[in-house]
Amino acid sequence: MTEARESRPLLGAAEIRALAGELGIRPTKTLGQNFVIDGNTIRRIVAAARLDPAETVLEVGPGLGSLTLGLLDAAARVVAVEIDPVLAGRLPATVARWRPDAVGRFDLVLSDALKVAELPREPTAIVANLPYNVAVPVVLHLLEHFPSLRHGLVMVQDEVADRLAAKPGSKVYGVPSVKAAWYGTMRKAGVIGMNVFWPAPKIHSGLVGFTRTDAPATSASRAEVFGVIDAAFSQRRKTLRAALSGWAGSGAEAERMLRAAGVDPQARGEVLAITEFARIAEQKRAATGSAEAGAVR
Repeated sequence: MTEARESRPLLGAAEIRALAGELGIRPTKTLGQNFVIDGNTIRRIVAAARLDPAETVLEVGPGLGSLTLGLLDAAARVVAVEIDPVLAGRLPATVARWRPDAVGRFDLVLSDALKVAELPREPTAIVANLPYNVAVPVVLHLLEHFPSLRHGLVMVQDEVADRLAAKPGSKVYGVPSVKAAWYGTMRKAGVIGMNVFWPAPKIHSGLVGFTRTDAPATSASRAEVFGVIDAAFSQRRKTLRAALSGWAGSGAEAERMLRAAGVDPQARGEVLAITEFARIAEQKRAATGSAEAGAVR
């Protein structure tokens, strides 16, 4: 985008509070609403997202529109998904007032992001300030249902950002880390302080960037691989042989599958990459197929 567009005014603390007052609302913890009130933070987020000017960006939880305006300056289109009907009802007017030239490039969907499965445009990127309490489920849901999403940047609780970007062997590596790796590469892209929000949260936020890559080459389905991941981390302190015994049917069968997959039964889930979980899932699929074939005979 041109320098002129990059320097266009954004919503600040006064404008955000005025909009909220006009609508008679206060941010709610239930919906995880913390509105960004600092224009420089918006510019930082948009810059870190590395958007192409021709892209269609998906924004989840636009709220009062502070990030929305910055995204309209950087991308060809913005599709915003908002669950709050009062906020959603005001967004088009905010865009029309602050970015009248972008009205035709803005689409609004009133929906829960955890349930949306269809959008008016195919998004190529996601940039969002996500509610802390549903951030991971939202990210995984959108990556599953919208394969057109090739990259993006989300702002989440800083601790969650660390988990999403964690690599095998890290102390914070867990279910979010491995499941996110199914879809692509996650990276920590920065930390955001508390005072740029209204109301100010009690913890820092983290930026997580991602680039989609092909899913691991495997005969197992995503659901089968995710089933192994859930079982492996259900009891973090236990070895994989013990943690997967219920999933496999017995400890002995879990050990057999693990060895067949080239995984040490005494290892723990925290050290396995997504490809290794996929190999374990393949063993369960093979065993189930063999059992079914025997039953047919």
